[in-house]
Amino acid sequence: MQVDFYHLTQLPIERALPRIAERVLAGGERLLIVAGDERQRAALDRLLWEYAPESFLPHACVGAGDDAMQPILIAPDVNAANAARHVALVDGEWRDEALTFERAFHFFDEDRIGDARAAWKALAGRDGVERRYWKQNEAGRWEQAA
Repeated sequence: MQVDFYHLTQLPIERALPRIAERVLAGGERLLIVAGDERQRAALDRLLWEYAPESFLPHACVGAGDDAMQPILIAPDVNAANAARHVALVDGEWRDEALTFERAFHFFDEDRIGDARAAWKALAGRDGVERRYWKQNEAGRWEQAA
């Protein structure tokens, strides 16, 4: 299982998440997006419809339709009703339930850096967990730092 830590320093989640979602779908996979805050989930729902005119990211919020059919499902917790094997934790909060997925994307900003460091350290000793740390350079491009 792979956990990618994405430290948001230049670009907000609204710019980073759609690109990750596009890559997951292009690989034939499904994605679960987790945000505890209802307002953030509603904003992400709008974002995935509107972020780029040439793009289409089929998705829904939990309970808005047939959750099992959704390529991308936005949820308040780590429950892959859409059978996703990839999870994006977008509210800065690490959840150990993400370790049941093939790949987890943990997004955090400066406000949650302490929590992210604690999660990084806690995962260091776990068998079968590969950790990668991505940071943004001044141009906003992702660079693997660890």
